[in-house]
Amino acid sequence: MRARTRYTVPAVALGVLLAASACSAPGDSGSDKADGSGPIEIAVVNAQSGQLAALGDWEAKGAKLAVDEWNKKGGIDGRKIKVTVFDDQGDPTTGTNIARKLDNGNYVAMIGTAESAVTVAMAPILQQAEIPNVTSGQATALVEVKSPFLFLNGPTSTTYDSTLADYLVTTKKFRKIAMISNNGSYGKGEHDAFTAALKKSGITPVSDQVVTTDQKDFSASLSRIRQSKPDAIFLGAEEVQAGLIVKQARDLGIKVPFAGAAPQGTPVFIETAGAANAADTIVSSPYLSNEISDASRAFATAYKAKYNKDAELHGAKAYDGTNIVLTALKNSGLATGKKLADEIRATKYDGLLGDFAYDETGVGIFETTIGVIKDGKLSAAQ
Repeated sequence: MRARTRYTVPAVALGVLLAASACSAPGDSGSDKADGSGPIEIAVVNAQSGQLAALGDWEAKGAKLAVDEWNKKGGIDGRKIKVTVFDDQGDPTTGTNIARKLDNGNYVAMIGTAESAVTVAMAPILQQAEIPNVTSGQATALVEVKSPFLFLNGPTSTTYDSTLADYLVTTKKFRKIAMISNNGSYGKGEHDAFTAALKKSGITPVSDQVVTTDQKDFSASLSRIRQSKPDAIFLGAEEVQAGLIVKQARDLGIKVPFAGAAPQGTPVFIETAGAANAADTIVSSPYLSNEISDASRAFATAYKAKYNKDAELHGAKAYDGTNIVLTALKNSGLATGKKLADEIRATKYDGLLGDFAYDETGVGIFETTIGVIKDGKLSAAQ
Protein backbone atom coordinates (compact mmCIF):
# COMPACT_ATOMS: atom_id res chain seq x y z
CA MET A 1 0.00 0.00 0.00
CA ARG A 2 1.30 3.42 -0.92
CA ALA A 3 2.11 5.96 1.73
CA ARG A 4 -0.67 8.46 2.26
CA THR A 5 -0.39 11.31 -0.20
CA ARG A 6 -2.28 14.56 -0.40
CA TYR A 7 -3.50 15.36 -3.87
CA THR A 8 -5.56 18.45 -4.49
CA VAL A 9 -7.36 18.82 -7.80
CA PRO A 10 -8.76 22.23 -8.71
CA ALA A 11 -12.36 21.85 -7.69
CA VAL A 12 -13.53 22.15 -11.23
CA ALA A 13 -11.43 19.49 -12.81
CA LEU A 14 -13.00 16.14 -12.37
CA GLY A 15 -14.56 13.20 -13.96
CA VAL A 16 -17.16 10.49 -14.09
CA LEU A 17 -17.68 6.97 -14.53
CA LEU A 18 -17.04 3.77 -16.40
CA ALA A 19 -13.61 2.33 -16.14
CA ALA A 20 -12.30 -0.84 -17.60
CA SER A 21 -9.31 -3.10 -17.62
CA ALA A 22 -8.88 -4.40 -21.13
CA CYS A 23 -7.83 -8.01 -20.66
CA SER A 24 -9.47 -9.32 -17.51
CA ALA A 25 -12.08 -8.30 -15.00
CA PRO A 26 -10.64 -6.12 -12.22
CA GLY A 27 -11.07 -8.85 -9.66
CA ASP A 28 -9.12 -11.46 -11.64
CA SER A 29 -5.88 -12.41 -9.95
CA GLY A 30 -3.94 -12.36 -13.22
CA SER A 31 -3.34 -8.59 -13.19
CA ASP A 32 -3.46 -5.62 -10.85
CA LYS A 33 -3.09 -2.96 -13.58
CA ALA A 34 -5.60 -1.52 -16.02
CA ASP A 35 -4.09 -3.41 -18.93
CA GLY A 36 -3.89 -2.23 -22.53
CA SER A 37 -3.96 1.11 -24.30
CA GLY A 38 -7.70 1.54 -24.75
CA PRO A 39 -10.00 3.69 -22.62
CA ILE A 40 -10.19 3.25 -18.87
CA GLU A 41 -13.75 2.22 -18.15
CA ILE A 42 -15.73 3.38 -15.13
CA ALA A 43 -19.38 2.51 -14.44
CA VAL A 44 -21.92 4.95 -13.09
CA VAL A 45 -24.89 3.16 -11.55
CA ASN A 46 -27.94 5.11 -10.43
CA ALA A 47 -31.65 5.39 -11.08
CA GLN A 48 -32.26 6.94 -14.49
CA SER A 49 -35.98 6.17 -14.35
CA GLY A 50 -38.61 6.08 -11.61
CA GLN A 51 -39.05 8.26 -8.53
CA LEU A 52 -35.31 8.55 -7.86
CA ALA A 53 -34.39 9.48 -11.45
CA ALA A 54 -33.56 13.08 -10.54
CA LEU A 55 -30.84 11.86 -8.16
CA GLY A 56 -29.43 9.54 -10.81
CA ASP A 57 -29.40 12.30 -13.40
CA TRP A 58 -27.59 14.71 -11.06
CA GLU A 59 -25.02 12.07 -10.18
CA ALA A 60 -24.40 11.02 -13.78
CA LYS A 61 -23.89 14.64 -14.79
CA GLY A 62 -21.48 15.30 -11.91
CA ALA A 63 -19.44 12.23 -12.73
CA LYS A 64 -19.34 12.95 -16.44
CA LEU A 65 -18.21 16.50 -15.82
CA ALA A 66 -15.27 15.24 -13.80
CA VAL A 67 -14.33 12.71 -16.46
CA ASP A 68 -14.59 15.27 -19.25
CA GLU A 69 -12.22 17.59 -17.40
CA TRP A 70 -9.66 14.83 -16.92
CA ASN A 71 -9.96 13.79 -20.57
CA LYS A 72 -9.38 17.38 -21.71
CA LYS A 73 -6.10 17.25 -19.82
CA GLY A 74 -5.07 14.03 -21.55
CA GLY A 75 -6.75 11.42 -19.35
CA ILE A 76 -4.48 9.23 -17.23
CA ASP A 77 -1.09 8.19 -18.60
CA GLY A 78 -2.30 9.20 -22.05
CA ARG A 79 -5.41 7.02 -21.89
CA LYS A 80 -8.91 8.44 -22.05
CA ILE A 81 -11.55 7.64 -19.44
CA LYS A 82 -14.86 6.20 -20.61
CA VAL A 83 -18.08 6.45 -18.62
CA THR A 84 -20.99 4.04 -18.95
CA VAL A 85 -24.23 4.83 -17.14
CA PHE A 86 -26.48 1.99 -15.91
CA ASP A 87 -30.08 2.45 -14.75
CA ASP A 88 -30.70 0.57 -11.49
CA GLN A 89 -34.26 1.99 -11.27
CA GLY A 90 -33.74 2.41 -7.53
CA ASP A 91 -34.29 -1.34 -7.22
CA PRO A 92 -31.91 -3.71 -5.35
CA THR A 93 -32.63 -6.67 -7.65
CA THR A 94 -31.86 -4.60 -10.73
CA GLY A 95 -28.73 -3.38 -8.98
CA THR A 96 -27.46 -6.90 -8.29
CA ASN A 97 -27.98 -7.83 -11.95
CA ILE A 98 -25.93 -4.78 -12.95
CA ALA A 99 -23.21 -5.77 -10.47
CA ARG A 100 -22.92 -9.12 -12.23
CA LYS A 101 -22.55 -7.32 -15.56
CA LEU A 102 -19.75 -5.23 -14.10
CA ASP A 103 -18.09 -8.38 -12.79
CA ASN A 104 -18.17 -9.83 -16.29
CA GLY A 105 -16.92 -6.62 -17.88
CA ASN A 106 -13.75 -4.54 -17.72
CA TYR A 107 -14.82 -1.84 -15.29
CA VAL A 108 -12.12 -0.74 -12.88
CA ALA A 109 -14.47 1.16 -10.56
CA MET A 110 -18.09 2.10 -9.99
CA ILE A 111 -19.64 5.42 -8.98
CA GLY A 112 -23.05 5.11 -7.27
CA THR A 113 -25.59 4.39 -6.19
CA ALA A 114 -27.50 7.13 -4.36
CA GLU A 115 -29.90 4.55 -2.89
CA SER A 116 -28.30 2.75 0.06
CA ALA A 117 -30.40 -0.42 -0.29
CA VAL A 118 -29.23 -0.87 -3.88
CA THR A 119 -25.60 -0.31 -2.93
CA VAL A 120 -25.84 -2.78 -0.04
CA ALA A 121 -27.33 -5.40 -2.38
CA MET A 122 -24.54 -4.90 -4.92
CA ALA A 123 -21.70 -4.80 -2.38
CA PRO A 124 -21.01 -8.57 -1.99
CA ILE A 125 -20.75 -9.06 -5.76
CA LEU A 126 -18.49 -6.03 -6.19
CA GLN A 127 -16.33 -7.14 -3.26
CA GLN A 128 -15.88 -10.59 -4.76
CA ALA A 129 -15.08 -9.00 -8.12
CA GLU A 130 -12.69 -6.55 -6.38
CA ILE A 131 -14.30 -3.53 -8.01
CA PRO A 132 -14.02 -0.41 -5.82
CA ASN A 133 -17.34 1.39 -5.39
CA VAL A 134 -17.80 5.02 -4.30
CA THR A 135 -21.41 5.46 -3.23
CA SER A 136 -23.59 8.49 -2.53
CA GLY A 137 -25.71 6.56 -0.04
CA GLN A 138 -25.55 7.58 3.60
CA ALA A 139 -27.27 4.80 5.58
CA THR A 140 -25.18 3.29 8.36
CA ALA A 141 -25.98 -0.09 6.76
CA LEU A 142 -23.28 0.75 4.19
CA VAL A 143 -20.64 0.79 6.91
CA GLU A 144 -22.04 -2.38 8.41
CA VAL A 145 -21.31 -4.22 5.14
CA LYS A 146 -17.61 -3.92 6.07
CA SER A 147 -16.41 -4.21 2.50
CA PRO A 148 -12.86 -2.93 1.87
CA PHE A 149 -14.06 -1.99 -1.63
CA LEU A 150 -16.95 0.27 -0.53
CA PHE A 151 -16.43 4.00 0.05
CA LEU A 152 -18.84 6.85 0.77
CA ASN A 153 -18.54 10.21 -0.96
CA GLY A 154 -20.36 11.95 1.88
CA PRO A 155 -21.15 11.56 5.59
CA THR A 156 -23.33 8.84 7.10
CA SER A 157 -26.78 9.45 8.53
CA THR A 158 -25.18 9.53 11.99
CA THR A 159 -23.27 12.70 11.07
CA TYR A 160 -26.20 14.34 9.28
CA ASP A 161 -28.63 13.70 12.11
CA SER A 162 -26.43 14.32 15.13
CA THR A 163 -25.65 17.77 13.69
CA LEU A 164 -29.33 18.37 13.00
CA ALA A 165 -30.53 17.20 16.41
CA ASP A 166 -27.97 19.34 18.19
CA TYR A 167 -29.11 22.41 16.26
CA LEU A 168 -32.80 21.78 16.94
CA VAL A 169 -32.33 21.09 20.65
CA THR A 170 -29.38 23.31 21.59
CA THR A 171 -29.71 26.28 19.23
CA LYS A 172 -33.45 26.41 18.56
CA LYS A 173 -34.39 25.10 22.04
CA PHE A 174 -37.02 22.76 20.62
CA ARG A 175 -38.23 20.10 23.03
CA LYS A 176 -41.33 18.72 21.31
CA ILE A 177 -40.08 17.10 18.12
CA ALA A 178 -42.24 14.82 15.97
CA MET A 179 -40.96 12.42 13.32
CA ILE A 180 -42.24 11.02 10.03
CA SER A 181 -40.04 8.64 8.04
CA ASN A 182 -40.49 5.84 5.54
CA ASN A 183 -39.65 2.16 6.00
CA GLY A 184 -37.07 2.03 3.19
CA SER A 185 -33.31 1.83 3.75
CA TYR A 186 -32.90 5.60 3.68
CA GLY A 187 -35.89 6.31 5.90
CA LYS A 188 -35.00 3.62 8.43
CA GLY A 189 -31.40 4.80 8.59
CA GLU A 190 -32.50 8.38 9.14
CA HIS A 191 -35.10 7.37 11.71
CA ASP A 192 -32.64 5.36 13.78
CA ALA A 193 -29.82 7.92 13.56
CA PHE A 194 -32.04 10.86 14.48
CA THR A 195 -33.77 8.99 17.31
CA ALA A 196 -30.38 8.05 18.76
CA ALA A 197 -29.19 11.65 18.50
CA LEU A 198 -32.31 12.93 20.28
CA LYS A 199 -31.88 10.35 23.01
CA LYS A 200 -28.43 11.72 23.80
CA SER A 201 -30.10 15.08 24.46
CA GLY A 202 -32.74 13.49 26.65
CA ILE A 203 -35.49 14.02 24.08
CA THR A 204 -38.19 11.47 23.16
CA PRO A 205 -40.24 12.22 20.01
CA VAL A 206 -43.79 13.36 20.77
CA SER A 207 -44.96 11.42 17.71
CA ASP A 208 -43.08 8.85 15.62
CA GLN A 209 -44.86 8.02 12.36
CA VAL A 210 -43.57 5.48 9.82
CA VAL A 211 -45.01 5.31 6.29
CA THR A 212 -44.30 3.04 3.33
CA THR A 213 -41.93 4.08 0.54
CA ASP A 214 -44.72 4.10 -2.06
CA GLN A 215 -47.28 5.90 0.12
CA LYS A 216 -48.76 9.16 -1.19
CA ASP A 217 -51.51 9.99 1.29
CA PHE A 218 -50.12 10.98 4.68
CA SER A 219 -53.22 12.54 6.22
CA ALA A 220 -53.59 9.96 9.01
CA SER A 221 -49.96 10.23 10.14
CA LEU A 222 -49.96 14.00 9.86
CA SER A 223 -53.18 14.27 11.86
CA ARG A 224 -51.54 12.35 14.70
CA ILE A 225 -48.52 14.62 14.49
CA ARG A 226 -50.75 17.70 14.58
CA GLN A 227 -52.40 16.42 17.75
CA SER A 228 -48.99 16.17 19.44
CA LYS A 229 -48.42 19.93 18.91
CA PRO A 230 -44.71 19.68 18.02
CA ASP A 231 -42.18 22.51 17.80
CA ALA A 232 -40.69 20.91 14.66
CA ILE A 233 -41.10 17.79 12.51
CA PHE A 234 -38.22 15.57 11.39
CA LEU A 235 -38.44 14.20 7.82
CA GLY A 236 -36.86 10.85 6.98
CA ALA A 237 -37.88 10.43 3.34
CA GLU A 238 -36.48 11.03 -0.12
CA GLU A 239 -37.07 14.21 -2.16
CA VAL A 240 -40.44 13.58 -3.79
CA GLN A 241 -42.11 11.86 -0.86
CA ALA A 242 -40.76 14.42 1.61
CA GLY A 243 -42.11 17.22 -0.58
CA LEU A 244 -45.56 15.61 -0.68
CA ILE A 245 -45.53 15.22 3.10
CA VAL A 246 -44.76 18.90 3.61
CA LYS A 247 -47.39 20.01 1.08
CA GLN A 248 -50.07 17.89 2.75
CA ALA A 249 -48.99 19.07 6.21
CA ARG A 250 -49.47 22.69 5.22
CA ASP A 251 -52.88 21.84 3.74
CA LEU A 252 -53.80 20.43 7.17
CA GLY A 253 -52.78 23.67 8.84
CA ILE A 254 -49.48 22.42 10.29
CA LYS A 255 -47.21 25.46 10.36
CA VAL A 256 -44.16 24.39 12.36
CA PRO A 257 -40.80 23.97 10.54
CA PHE A 258 -39.69 20.68 9.07
CA ALA A 259 -36.12 19.43 9.42
CA GLY A 260 -34.13 16.84 7.51
CA ALA A 261 -30.94 15.90 5.70
CA ALA A 262 -29.71 15.80 2.10
CA PRO A 263 -33.05 15.30 0.26
CA GLN A 264 -34.55 18.41 1.81
CA GLY A 265 -31.78 20.55 0.38
CA THR A 266 -32.58 19.73 -3.24
CA PRO A 267 -34.62 21.56 -5.90
CA VAL A 268 -36.91 18.53 -6.31
CA PHE A 269 -37.98 18.71 -2.66
CA ILE A 270 -38.68 22.44 -2.89
CA GLU A 271 -40.55 22.13 -6.20
CA THR A 272 -42.65 19.21 -4.93
CA ALA A 273 -43.55 20.88 -1.64
CA GLY A 274 -43.87 24.34 -3.17
CA ALA A 275 -41.49 27.12 -2.21
CA ALA A 276 -43.91 28.71 0.26
CA ASN A 277 -44.59 25.36 1.97
CA ALA A 278 -40.87 24.48 2.14
CA ALA A 279 -39.95 27.82 3.71
CA ASP A 280 -38.09 27.55 7.04
CA THR A 281 -37.20 23.88 6.48
CA ILE A 282 -33.99 23.19 8.39
CA VAL A 283 -31.40 21.10 6.52
CA SER A 284 -28.22 19.34 7.59
CA SER A 285 -25.83 19.03 4.63
CA PRO A 286 -22.12 19.04 3.70
CA TYR A 287 -22.96 21.14 0.61
CA LEU A 288 -25.52 23.85 1.29
CA SER A 289 -25.24 25.70 -2.01
CA ASN A 290 -23.09 26.53 -5.00
CA GLU A 291 -21.93 29.67 -3.18
CA ILE A 292 -20.13 28.09 -0.25
CA SER A 293 -16.63 28.49 -1.72
CA ASP A 294 -14.64 29.49 -4.78
CA ALA A 295 -14.42 25.79 -5.66
CA SER A 296 -18.19 25.32 -5.51
CA ARG A 297 -18.76 28.41 -7.65
CA ALA A 298 -16.30 27.13 -10.25
CA PHE A 299 -17.94 23.71 -10.23
CA ALA A 300 -21.41 25.23 -10.58
CA THR A 301 -20.27 27.45 -13.46
CA ALA A 302 -18.80 24.47 -15.33
CA TYR A 303 -21.89 22.35 -14.62
CA LYS A 304 -24.22 25.10 -15.86
CA ALA A 305 -22.15 25.63 -19.00
CA LYS A 306 -22.22 21.92 -19.85
CA TYR A 307 -25.80 21.03 -18.96
CA ASN A 308 -27.66 24.36 -18.77
CA LYS A 309 -28.89 23.30 -15.33
CA ASP A 310 -27.95 24.31 -11.82
CA ALA A 311 -25.69 22.01 -9.83
CA GLU A 312 -26.62 20.73 -6.37
CA LEU A 313 -25.45 18.33 -3.66
CA HIS A 314 -25.74 15.01 -5.51
CA GLY A 315 -23.90 16.27 -8.57
CA ALA A 316 -21.18 17.62 -6.27
CA LYS A 317 -20.94 14.28 -4.43
CA ALA A 318 -20.52 12.32 -7.65
CA TYR A 319 -18.01 14.89 -8.91
CA ASP A 320 -15.94 14.49 -5.75
CA GLY A 321 -16.25 10.70 -5.77
CA THR A 322 -15.20 10.42 -9.40
CA ASN A 323 -12.23 12.69 -8.87
CA ILE A 324 -11.11 10.61 -5.90
CA VAL A 325 -11.22 7.43 -8.01
CA LEU A 326 -9.37 9.06 -10.90
CA THR A 327 -6.77 10.54 -8.56
CA ALA A 328 -6.19 7.09 -7.05
CA LEU A 329 -5.88 5.57 -10.52
CA LYS A 330 -3.30 8.18 -11.48
CA ASN A 331 -1.30 7.90 -8.24
CA SER A 332 -1.26 4.10 -8.40
CA GLY A 333 -0.17 3.86 -12.02
CA LEU A 334 -3.58 2.54 -13.08
CA ALA A 335 -3.83 -0.17 -10.44
CA THR A 336 -7.05 -2.17 -10.19
CA GLY A 337 -8.71 -4.38 -7.61
CA LYS A 338 -7.37 -4.32 -4.06
CA LYS A 339 -4.44 -2.08 -4.94
CA LEU A 340 -6.81 0.54 -6.31
CA ALA A 341 -9.05 0.23 -3.24
CA ASP A 342 -6.00 0.71 -1.01
CA GLU A 343 -5.00 3.79 -3.00
CA ILE A 344 -8.50 5.27 -2.69
CA ARG A 345 -8.30 4.82 1.09
CA ALA A 346 -4.84 6.42 1.11
CA THR A 347 -5.91 9.45 -0.93
CA LYS A 348 -6.63 12.68 0.90
CA TYR A 349 -8.66 14.99 -1.26
CA ASP A 350 -9.84 18.58 -0.93
CA GLY A 351 -13.33 18.29 -2.38
CA LEU A 352 -16.49 20.30 -2.77
CA LEU A 353 -17.95 18.60 0.31
CA GLY A 354 -14.83 19.07 2.42
CA ASP A 355 -11.49 17.41 3.10
CA PHE A 356 -11.78 13.69 2.41
CA ALA A 357 -9.67 11.35 4.54
CA TYR A 358 -10.97 7.78 4.52
CA ASP A 359 -10.85 5.56 7.58
CA GLU A 360 -11.13 1.78 7.73
CA THR A 361 -14.95 1.98 7.53
CA GLY A 362 -14.91 3.62 4.11
CA VAL A 363 -16.16 6.97 5.41
CA GLY A 364 -14.14 10.06 4.47
CA ILE A 365 -16.29 13.06 5.47
CA PHE A 366 -17.48 13.63 9.04
CA GLU A 367 -19.05 17.09 9.09
CA THR A 368 -22.22 18.80 7.92
CA THR A 369 -23.53 22.32 8.38
CA ILE A 370 -27.02 23.70 8.92
CA GLY A 371 -29.01 25.57 6.31
CA VAL A 372 -32.52 26.98 6.12
CA ILE A 373 -34.79 27.29 3.08
CA LYS A 374 -35.85 30.88 2.36
CA ASP A 375 -37.54 32.16 -0.81
CA GLY A 376 -37.12 28.76 -2.47
CA LYS A 377 -33.37 28.51 -1.81
CA LEU A 378 -31.18 26.85 0.80
CA SER A 379 -28.64 29.05 2.54
CA ALA A 380 -26.57 28.89 5.72
CA ALA A 381 -28.51 29.31 8.96
CA GLN A 382 -27.91 32.65 10.65
